[in-house]
Amino acid sequence: MSNVQNFIYDNNLQWQASFNDKTDNCAYGYRGSLVITPGKVLSADKQLPPKATATQVILTSNSDKIDFIACELETLDFFEPFVERYKEVLSPDGLYLLFVTDLDADGKFEYEGFTFYAFALDESSVWNELLDHADLSKGDLKRLSPAEKIDEVYSEIKSSTLYISEKSYEEIKALQSSEGKVLFGAV
Repeated sequence: MSNVQNFIYDNNLQWQASFNDKTDNCAYGYRGSLVITPGKVLSADKQLPPKATATQVILTSNSDKIDFIACELETLDFFEPFVERYKEVLSPDGLYLLFVTDLDADGKFEYEGFTFYAFALDESSVWNELLDHADLSKGDLKRLSPAEKIDEVYSEIKSSTLYISEKSYEEIKALQSSEGKVLFGAV
């Protein structure tokens, strides 16, 4: 197992994983959600669901650190706890894309020595946004295995130019909306 996979397992951070294994090109790949703030432990074998998670996670690692992660944060308020929880496996050289539901604009910023790309996420999904940024279509990935899809998206996104303005973390926090995600559908 990779160091990142061990970190996730040892700290019981995996949540609703749809892929959790090595890929052809990466020592570790993950799709699912990751726990930021665990739920209350009720007994030795019973725990409430997490209070905060990073959802729609796509993660790769070929080292002791996370090389790439893209995920949705329901609110920018989850960002600092996310970094606190995962900084042991973050790298200054990593590519970290955050799709934040209550953010009104995009920005690239540094926080505790790590660079993050934060994008406002309205009605789309992290996967669809990644495909757009990587200039891929769903048809490009249709016949690929889950592991191959992770490899292909990571390969394309790391060679893409992400056009996003640089901001300070304070400027990013000022872009946080009080409205949050607007849900559509039956009420």
